[in-house]
Amino acid sequence: MNKKPLILITNDDGINASGIRTLITIMKTIGEVIVVAPDSPQSGMGHAITLDSTLYAEELHHNEGDHKEYSCSGTPADCVKLGIRELLDRKPDLCVSGINHGSNSSINVIYSGTMSAAIEAGIEGIPAIGFSLLNYKWNAKFDSCIPYVKTITENVLANGLPNGVVLNVNIPDISEQAVKGIKVCRQARANWVEEFDKRINPQGKDYYWLTGKFVNLDHGEDTDEWALSNNYVSVVPVQFDLTAHEHIEHIRNWKFKL
Repeated sequence: MNKKPLILITNDDGINASGIRTLITIMKTIGEVIVVAPDSPQSGMGHAITLDSTLYAEELHHNEGDHKEYSCSGTPADCVKLGIRELLDRKPDLCVSGINHGSNSSINVIYSGTMSAAIEAGIEGIPAIGFSLLNYKWNAKFDSCIPYVKTITENVLANGLPNGVVLNVNIPDISEQAVKGIKVCRQARANWVEEFDKRINPQGKDYYWLTGKFVNLDHGEDTDEWALSNNYVSVVPVQFDLTAHEHIEHIRNWKFKL
């Protein structure tokens, strides 16, 4: 008999978020599941790791079957590191992160704790996927995600991923019937135009709230932003080697004077 794949599940919205509960339900139909997720929301943490304080992992007891769950005091990347090194008895066959409450398309992949967890698994040589639904509400409904999460996961397990690549999957917040399909595409060139809302606290000290708006600068029809705005699930292969290889020779020709 073939052994079921071991699937590590994490997220950045916290272990009690609706998105991860849906992801757990889906993954239990595919393989053996272990969950290591933050004990509180960690959105926007990027690839932060805990260096100057202690980490805790508490095993949770629940009535959802025989899988194990650990609530971790650290970041999403911490959860993956701790899970692989301490909490799992073997290397997982797959790591899935999410389902995130809100978009991680385009430049958001840089800030995303969801995707950083997937990337951390990829660094360890584990095939990994980050899943996001374009709905930021805590009570978002994730039922429409189920068939897309399942088929993408099954394809990764069947086909593998290239070394150094993980998948960034974003799902539009529409009914399953309204989704036109899945598009494999590139990350759109876009960014946040940011402002700070400056205020003064009762002690007279300045403080700031980060605000801003997302601006898509890319009009290509092969991007994640185009796919999502046209009712497709977007799948972007993400590499974590940040070297701009095509520019190395040009910069080697510079005249560096010391």
